[in-house]
Amino acid sequence: MSVINQENLKPKIVVFGVGGAGGNAVNNMISSNLQGVTYVVANTDAQALENALADNKIQLGINTTQGLGAGAKPEVGEAAAEESLHEIRDYLNGANLVFITAGMGGGTGTGAAPVVAKIAKEMKILTVGVVTKPFSFEGSHRMKVADSGLEKLAASVDTLIIIANQNLFLIANENTTFMEAFKIADNVLRDGVCGIVELIIVDGLINLDLADISTIMKNGGPAMMGTGSASRDEEAEMGEKRAIIAASRAIANPLLDRITISGASKVLINITGGMDMTLMEVDAAANRIREEINNPSANIIFGSTFRQELEGKIVVSVFATGLQNAPQTVSRPKMQEETRAVIQDEHVNIQEGQNIIRPKKEIDASYDDQDTEVPAFLRNFLYKRAAVKEQ
Repeated sequence: MSVINQENLKPKIVVFGVGGAGGNAVNNMISSNLQGVTYVVANTDAQALENALADNKIQLGINTTQGLGAGAKPEVGEAAAEESLHEIRDYLNGANLVFITAGMGGGTGTGAAPVVAKIAKEMKILTVGVVTKPFSFEGSHRMKVADSGLEKLAASVDTLIIIANQNLFLIANENTTFMEAFKIADNVLRDGVCGIVELIIVDGLINLDLADISTIMKNGGPAMMGTGSASRDEEAEMGEKRAIIAASRAIANPLLDRITISGASKVLINITGGMDMTLMEVDAAANRIREEINNPSANIIFGSTFRQELEGKIVVSVFATGLQNAPQTVSRPKMQEETRAVIQDEHVNIQEGQNIIRPKKEIDASYDDQDTEVPAFLRNFLYKRAAVKEQ
């Protein structure tokens, strides 16, 4: 009787960085030593590719760009990816779940990421897009290019998570460097992937499998993803239990583009802590999220894992799809310090006591199908959902 190789039965999770922003996000994840993931980067810029930390690299469109980049032209990025279809397929081969990360608005990420997603869809791989939108100061043309790329990407991915660079102003201060700001955005992807990897691979109290992940992510459309943590030391400081603090931070991710968890129909929750994490704390964190969802019929899948190095600390990760009211103001934590802690890690120098810089114009919470600030694919998604409800 043949012996089954258990390694071959483990799901293969791929993080596929496309373009400069995608490559930087992958570099950040590799530097944080996240295990259990296969990293691939693809770029038209040979120099940027040379500096990538990933072992798996694709030089997109050698004949199309000669390694000189896409010149901020999505059509060039798309043509370069089409030229490299075989290599893209080779690196996606055998994958069960792929995260495609890119920056929208430029040439390579905007043009090539939808091609990668289309190939993954053809290969029947569960696909999650995690992309950024430009800052307002980058101009309306770049934003229109980004929205066009988002519409193409949304047509092929199962779930799409959009990080709005402009929202970095919600948590930045005058001392936050440009590099630190982008690292903050990259950490949204890192923490989200880490939460899923833990649920599938790390031994824990309540483990989930890829089928559970697929239940939430498959054909999910626009999605919310957030991670929050809290320690026992913060309980006295903030007058709240660490489980509640961590859960509140997870559902109040200020970087996501006009997304709120309220009304979500499918939700994945991962609660991780040290061996001191109690049953009451797990219950409190899960209930805090359930209250915010406010949908009795929501399909909530729950997992919990332990890590010895988290003694005294709880980490909560949330993934939500089937959103009923995507273009709303992102819910904010009650205190500025709480917002700061959602984003800050040991590498980001955001000083305490500094005021959070907020945009002058508040996002309108009402839905308008003619609102051109909402990407076309998202307007169409919400319009179709509203039409179904009226029938």
